[in-house]
Amino acid sequence: MTTAGTYTPKPGAAPLPRMIAAQAALETKMLLRNGEQLLLTVVIPTLLLVLFSSVDIVDTGKGEAVDFLAPGILALAVMSTAFTGQAIATGFERRYGVLKRLASSPLPRWGLMTAKTVSVLVTEVLQVVLLTVIAFALGWSPHGDPASVLLLLVVGTAAFSGLGLLMAGTLKAEATLAAANLVFLLLLVGGGVIVPLEKFGPAGEHVLGLLPISALSDGLRDVLQHGAGTPWGDLGILAVWAVAGLAAAGRFFRWE
Repeated sequence: MTTAGTYTPKPGAAPLPRMIAAQAALETKMLLRNGEQLLLTVVIPTLLLVLFSSVDIVDTGKGEAVDFLAPGILALAVMSTAFTGQAIATGFERRYGVLKRLASSPLPRWGLMTAKTVSVLVTEVLQVVLLTVIAFALGWSPHGDPASVLLLLVVGTAAFSGLGLLMAGTLKAEATLAAANLVFLLLLVGGGVIVPLEKFGPAGEHVLGLLPISALSDGLRDVLQHGAGTPWGDLGILAVWAVAGLAAAGRFFRWE
């Protein structure tokens, strides 16, 4: 015999960590199921790594081409997920009212952004593992401190995430789609990913070196190719972009 109240429901929000974890899992599944995002985050970096490592198209200096290319492709993978993919996905979520509905749920807005960040990090881990395996198969011989590499990837992710959220939260979805893809292509060519920055001349190298993709590519290359210590200069550039981008996104992001 049951007593009164045994099956009485207990309405209320789930614990915050559980809500963030559930939203992060959903964001990750949606990102990996999206064909366009999968093309940006996995297919394009992989093809570029294999193609330019196997065919002598660009002069990458002394040593094996893959030793120069692999760090730059890792930087490109971070940008494709944290900036391009996140900007496009968030922009269309904002257009279709998804963000507005989520903002009215028990999950706080900062919790939603945290879930998106976790989703980006999980995707990046998968990218790094895949690209590292392919690079090793192509003869890559990395050097340096893994902790410095991890620090560069985390700060670089923060920088690109801030810029991606700023774009998604201020522009219309169609404009975000066009602008994010255009920026991706421009930084792919002029960000030191495949073409060394010195090819652009002293003035161009100095200016382009201040871009977040250039700082991340250069920092990873210093550590992984040349075995240098922590590249504080490149980390400083990334940190400035991260603080500026996240602050601007927090200030100007529109949920509707």
